[in-house]
Amino acid sequence: MTALLTFTVLVLVAIAIWQMTKIFELSQIKTANTEIANDTDNKYNGYLLFAFLIFIYGITIFSFAKYSKMLLPEASSAHGGEYDQLMWVSFAIIFFVQTITQALLHYFGYKYRGQKGRKALFFADNDRLEFIWTIIPVIVLAGLILWGLYTWTNIMDINDEDDPLIVELYAQQFNWTARYGGEDNVLGDASVRLIDINRANILGLDEADPNGSDDIIVKELHLPVGRKVNFMMRSQDVLHSAYMPHFRAQMNCVPGMITQFSFTPTVTTEEMRLNPDVVDKVKRTNALRAKWAAEGRPDSDPWEFDYVLLCNKICGKSHYNMQMKIIVETEEEYNKWMAEQTTFKETVATIQ
Repeated sequence: MTALLTFTVLVLVAIAIWQMTKIFELSQIKTANTEIANDTDNKYNGYLLFAFLIFIYGITIFSFAKYSKMLLPEASSAHGGEYDQLMWVSFAIIFFVQTITQALLHYFGYKYRGQKGRKALFFADNDRLEFIWTIIPVIVLAGLILWGLYTWTNIMDINDEDDPLIVELYAQQFNWTARYGGEDNVLGDASVRLIDINRANILGLDEADPNGSDDIIVKELHLPVGRKVNFMMRSQDVLHSAYMPHFRAQMNCVPGMITQFSFTPTVTTEEMRLNPDVVDKVKRTNALRAKWAAEGRPDSDPWEFDYVLLCNKICGKSHYNMQMKIIVETEEEYNKWMAEQTTFKETVATIQ
């Protein structure tokens, strides 16, 4: 019903605007009217070009000043710094080129506006000019592409060097589950066809595989700082995407196959909570939540920063809430937490 009323109102508004336009046209019958722009029209259009140029520069400066605080804090992974550097260099080049080209575009649009008696000079071609505007973008883009490929190759160098921690991220609508390899740091075989809820086998582990008996299944991801982590990712149902923004990490989770990503966390959760940018964000968020609490709105409890695993693919109606808490801690804290967890074998034994 609401949609119908909205559509009706929009139609009536359109009709009203159309009628007002016709009335305005009738009121201008006695005035001079021509479809050919004269010098005055071109001059005003030139001024409007400059006004629009000022507007786009102004809105750009305003956006940087107003919304820079919305950007992520410094990267919390070993590869994140290079990733951010590539992004900022790309931004700088784009902003520089945009500033110069838009200024020239609008300036020449005004300078060479149509004037009575002026005839445009026609160039069939200009080899030097065409070479310049072709070779400069080629060099710049080739440099960015090669740098990007080099960075991507380094990030995606997933190997078993440095004794990495092996963790599986299992995606399903609309939650995440993590699985650790246990004491042997080897994940047992698994398949969605082996899922047995009655036996608490929610990830479909092969109970005949001895490597899976000490696997640990959890709903909160703990990572030791300074240790490389190799992630193996699966999806039970649809396409998901494991996105860990603070670590500059993202990889699709595809049904029927295992995808991989690897990074080394470099900043603990406690250390990141002391980051000035994070402190400011928490302060602003809690000020807003305090206002909501005063209005009696739900979900207004004070917020504390935590790393988070999100889904970055629209996977259904509750996609927005598909997330998992990530805790980065010292090796000692991680080992203590791991010792408190229950293995898959122990979990199944309690069901029998």
